[in-house]
Amino acid sequence: MAMCVEDRISNFSDHVLCHILSFLPIKEAVRTSIISTKWRNLFVSISIIKFDGDLLFGLTDRNIDSFKNFVDGLLKFPDQVSLDCFRLHDGISSWNDGDHDFDVSGWICAALCRGVKEIDLKLQDVPPVLFTCHSLVNLTLDAVGSKIEVPSDVCLGNLKTFYLINSVFVSDSINRLISNCHVLEDLAFIECSIANASELNIQSSSLKELALLYFDPTDIDHVVVINAPNLVYFQYDCDIVVCLLSNMKSLEKAEVYIWFFSDYYEIQDYSDYETSAAHLIQGICNVRSLTLGFPKEIFPTSRLPIFYNFNELEFREDICSVEFLHCVPNLKKLILKYLNYAGTQWKGLCIEIPSCLSFHLKEIEIEIPCIDTHMIEMVSYLLDNAMVLERLIIISTNRLTTTTEKRKVRNQLLQLLKSSKKCLIVIL
Repeated sequence: MAMCVEDRISNFSDHVLCHILSFLPIKEAVRTSIISTKWRNLFVSISIIKFDGDLLFGLTDRNIDSFKNFVDGLLKFPDQVSLDCFRLHDGISSWNDGDHDFDVSGWICAALCRGVKEIDLKLQDVPPVLFTCHSLVNLTLDAVGSKIEVPSDVCLGNLKTFYLINSVFVSDSINRLISNCHVLEDLAFIECSIANASELNIQSSSLKELALLYFDPTDIDHVVVINAPNLVYFQYDCDIVVCLLSNMKSLEKAEVYIWFFSDYYEIQDYSDYETSAAHLIQGICNVRSLTLGFPKEIFPTSRLPIFYNFNELEFREDICSVEFLHCVPNLKKLILKYLNYAGTQWKGLCIEIPSCLSFHLKEIEIEIPCIDTHMIEMVSYLLDNAMVLERLIIISTNRLTTTTEKRKVRNQLLQLLKSSKKCLIVIL
């Protein structure tokens, strides 16, 4: 006898069912219309609409036109519910190929009219009306390398998260845009640039997270000014520029990675770049946790102040030196990664021991490609001078090291003298 399976899902209210459908790909959500008469029109009331380029893959011209009409009806249907999220992505800018007239700007406007809270766009022609939407809370915009001119009546009064990708801002458009986002908390520039402007001015009392990941060697002729008194996280990952930072007293964590293409610049005097790097680091001197990745040519060891608030410090790209440890007297955790030539950093050591080693440093983590005599020299120095060290973790990233080699190095490390009797050595 065939068993009768109860359809409990269909007993949910339309509101709950529409919420469930919002998390399905648009194709799957539409297919539910054939389940029963109850499901026939539920998909038109979903609150999350995402269109990706793969929706058009393999479609005939006739089917593409049907798809266009479907999207027009889905977004512009009267008496629609408000939208939580609207996404146009993955090649959307190539949909208008001359044969098919997709009303992309109309779709965006329709989403804005429905009070959309989150928008994620990847397209070349950005409609200016996008920057006047009061309902937007989260905006991710990839302009595919095209220029963006922000209108004079820009107002994004409820915007809290703003990610800008591969965009070129003309004149002072970006400064006007930021100054009109009054509750902005999370701002990121990713592979962006500025045309016809001498300054990028980021002034915001509401900003809590800021990421600048956007400069290339041909776009460094302007100053970056940052005034964000409530900023708690700052990431800088690009070429060195003149960066003026103020009111960073709330900063808790920062990641600074500097690119420097010496072949491109063809110079021997690095003093100007050292100065710019020093200004950048000095601007975040109140931070508690810092990750640094610098080329050795411009690392400004001799130009740095004392960082009294540092609790955790991570070095990358082989720049750690005993001299810098003198700048962080209260350091509790030190992480060293990618030290290809670690031994050169610890030869000819100065007589004075950094105070963080003597009184505060409790944990050291070393991630290194090769555990060799140079690395052992460094570890020996740290163990010999870290008076209150509780844990030393050593991670070898070289997967080709044999078990016998690992055992030999392990024995060498475990035989090193330790000033801290309670220090635990972990080798991975």
